[in-house]
Amino acid sequence: MRPTGGERVRVASADFVRSAVNAEDFLRDGLPAVAFAGRSNVGKSSVMNRLLGRKGLARTSSTPGRTQAVNYFLVNRRWYFVDLPGYGYARAAKAARRRWAAVIEAYLEHSRPRPLVVVLIDAKVGATPLDQQAYAYLGGLGLERRVVATKIDKVPRGRRSHVIAEIRRALTMPEDEDVFTMSALTGEGTRELWKSLMAFLDSNK
Repeated sequence: MRPTGGERVRVASADFVRSAVNAEDFLRDGLPAVAFAGRSNVGKSSVMNRLLGRKGLARTSSTPGRTQAVNYFLVNRRWYFVDLPGYGYARAAKAARRRWAAVIEAYLEHSRPRPLVVVLIDAKVGATPLDQQAYAYLGGLGLERRVVATKIDKVPRGRRSHVIAEIRRALTMPEDEDVFTMSALTGEGTRELWKSLMAFLDSNK
């Protein structure tokens, strides 16, 4: 699943380095990070694998709630991609949901340097109340956000502008924030998202 020409930054190396289940396990080496957040089964791992050009680096599963820890991947030995537990998996036990929420909040509130958070939203579903809460929560923390409509290949081209407009409306996004679109299956939108991620990473060296 190597991206095709012009899609991405050159990823020379990408390695899984740690899975953290509590704040004591978080990495504190000062490297910048891009964290990926979204509802369970929104496709976080697939998006990360596509961006990195690695087919199976981040584990993918058709079972919601599979990611249960904060997973760190070191990219080009210069920054991290961080896979956060998915939110909103109703079939998980309440204790497990509380535990996942606590570790996500601890990571977002206490990680230094502060991460950029990519909020993934299923383009076929649109922004749910949980997505709205997550987006507002990140804004309240003062974190930089990027909203990405995933699985865009499943949406007819004639409806895509409507889907994007509905996401913007549901999240009450400011005019200066874009909704990116991406397909982990085809690679569509990868180059545009990488460009935005690198603008953040280059400014946080």
